[in-house]
Amino acid sequence: MSYLSKTCRAAALTALAFAGLSMAAAPSQAQLQIDVNSANVEPLPVAVTDIHGETPTTQDLGREIASVIRGNLTRSGLFRVVDPKAHLQDPGDIQVRPNFADWRVIQAQALVAGNVAIVSDGRLRTEFRLWDVFGGQLLTGLVYFTTPENARRIGHIISDAIYKRLTGEDGYFDTRIVYVAESGPPDRRVKRLAIMDQDSANHRYLTDGQNLVLTPRFSPTQQVVTYMSYFQNQPRVYLYNIDTGQQEILGEFPGMTYAPRFSPDGESVAFSMSRDGNSDIFVMDLRTRITRRLTQNLAIDTSPSLSPDGQRVTFNSDRSGTQQLYTMNIDGTDVQRITFGEGRYATPVWSPRGDLIAFTRFHRGRFFIGVIRPDGTGERLLTESYLDEGPTWSPNGRVIMFFRQVPGSNDGRGGSVKLWSVDLTGQNLRRVNTPLDGSDPAWSPLSHHSE
Repeated sequence: MSYLSKTCRAAALTALAFAGLSMAAAPSQAQLQIDVNSANVEPLPVAVTDIHGETPTTQDLGREIASVIRGNLTRSGLFRVVDPKAHLQDPGDIQVRPNFADWRVIQAQALVAGNVAIVSDGRLRTEFRLWDVFGGQLLTGLVYFTTPENARRIGHIISDAIYKRLTGEDGYFDTRIVYVAESGPPDRRVKRLAIMDQDSANHRYLTDGQNLVLTPRFSPTQQVVTYMSYFQNQPRVYLYNIDTGQQEILGEFPGMTYAPRFSPDGESVAFSMSRDGNSDIFVMDLRTRITRRLTQNLAIDTSPSLSPDGQRVTFNSDRSGTQQLYTMNIDGTDVQRITFGEGRYATPVWSPRGDLIAFTRFHRGRFFIGVIRPDGTGERLLTESYLDEGPTWSPNGRVIMFFRQVPGSNDGRGGSVKLWSVDLTGQNLRRVNTPLDGSDPAWSPLSHHSE
């Protein structure tokens, strides 16, 4: 299934909030809400009925949408989906108001129900409602119109609406992951660009594997990926348009360029460039193709990542004698070292929320994924293994995806490389399914439902 085209999005994502008045008129009481900041949050029991349809076709679509919602909520670690076999009410019987007593019996605290139909112009009309079971009130409800082929995406959008209503924060389910798919023996590794929905569905390859690809990164504003590729053994930074398949070289540079990453506004790309054995950080304006140099010293400076407001850059450098993390202004001034721990720090990535920087740390033969505040305080390690590397943030800044290598032999050769995710508390560590080995994940921004 292809992702929504721009034309389809405009019609598809006409979301009508019909529950606003009901929510405003609900009796005053403690709101059903999850504390996402708690490291020991108890998953909220939620019942998700099949989205009701009157015909075999709409029944199948309703089941597909409900399945997507259940999967998203379960993987978040914040919800425990009640087994549908325990439901005491049929989906068709709760189109107006549920019998809350039936849902309290099975300990559901929240209930998701809805209906789906194909309207006269062939579009799919999907309506959903989220209920507070113990409070006996409607929390939110929406109606969406799209083509039947986009049923899965509607499931993701509904999941985001549920997540936001029950946590108070934006969801991250209507997103995609671009990564490097790996196959073949260690000495002849084939690396291709691949893309999939965040739940591993709709997987496809973007490049054919003829040329090695590394470090893909999503644009925050459009369906474009920047990455590094070796063409005729020459490393170059490319831009790839996912919708059109068009690819262009970012620029011709005299030295090796690597670690490209978009600015938050999508107007420029920061990257490292090596000349005469020395690596520094540069920023290129994508409209003018004018390049500015941000660092200039004998150290190796690399892996730049800009803050959400575009005013600061984090990067790693060995200018202190060991590889550590630094921040600086976007013009290269006010360089500040922010890590002082033992071992090496690398691959810093600024959170979309601006409050944290994720990183890879190597110490005593072990790799860690961690986070630290931009001022250097509050360092926390979230994962540990033989090799964890390459963190990328979900667009709501609550989940980090990375890749983990498991060695195949005592010398570390071979083995497997897989994608994993962990939430900001260090809980809910999960494998992300990919057809082949996978590395270097990059999370897309949230799609804009009003586009």
